[in-house]
Amino acid sequence: MLRQRVVTAIALLTVVFAAVLSPQAWPLLLLLSVMSALALWEWLRLTMVAQWSGLAIAVALVFFALTCGVLFTASGKALLVHMAGAGSLPLLAVVSLFWLTGAVIAVVRGRADQPAASVTFSLVSVFAVVAAWLSLVLLLVHRGPWFLVSLLALIWVADITAYFSGKALGRHKLAPRVSPGKTWEGAVGGVTGAVVWVVLSARWTGSFGDVLLAQWSWWLVVVFAAALGAVSIVGDLFESLLKRRAGRKDSSGLLPGHGGVFDRVDALLPVAPLAYLLTGI
Repeated sequence: MLRQRVVTAIALLTVVFAAVLSPQAWPLLLLLSVMSALALWEWLRLTMVAQWSGLAIAVALVFFALTCGVLFTASGKALLVHMAGAGSLPLLAVVSLFWLTGAVIAVVRGRADQPAASVTFSLVSVFAVVAAWLSLVLLLVHRGPWFLVSLLALIWVADITAYFSGKALGRHKLAPRVSPGKTWEGAVGGVTGAVVWVVLSARWTGSFGDVLLAQWSWWLVVVFAAALGAVSIVGDLFESLLKRRAGRKDSSGLLPGHGGVFDRVDALLPVAPLAYLLTGI
């Protein structure tokens, strides 16, 4: 299992960094669309009745086709330019509000015993994935690939520090009905890791931390970094709730040893729109 997990991780990192290092933007843009479409399909599989599995596939395919149309056609690029202004703000604000309130309430309630099928959460999946995809694309186009990598690193650092903090110090359960393995000590470690990463990476010109610091004071940068670390944990817990309701261990088996794409990007979905709102372009 560990060997399989390591091999998959190396393969994923190779694909991501090959796209990042490409002299053209289209490989990374295409990768964002592919991963977003797969995450949407997996989310819908968790919140739709089994008889509607075909609809989940259809929605994901339509999403992928539309995003490719936006990225690679003249009219689509014009729409993207419009969305780079105030056009994207209502969507990103509403989705961010869901992650900060609706998702938190759902996790705190921890009603894993409720039926998996949920029209509300199925609709939320579309808006959440569209908002994350749009945020990442706009940030990539206007801020560059290394800005995006530094933002992803915030999530990776938060996840790693939360894991080891929880292993070493974990005593008090964070959300036992949703994810019994997570603790408050691990969560504090993850949030601290996110703050440390943003503060240190602010020295790297063009990084997320650098751009954040250019627009906000130091103490607000610390607060925002802590908030992003916390909301990344909310994204993880919210997906765990959906999986428990559906009676599944993983969102899919697409990534051997890691589960599905949704399992890998659950923390990114809430972080991306908030990061965009905090830094703009």
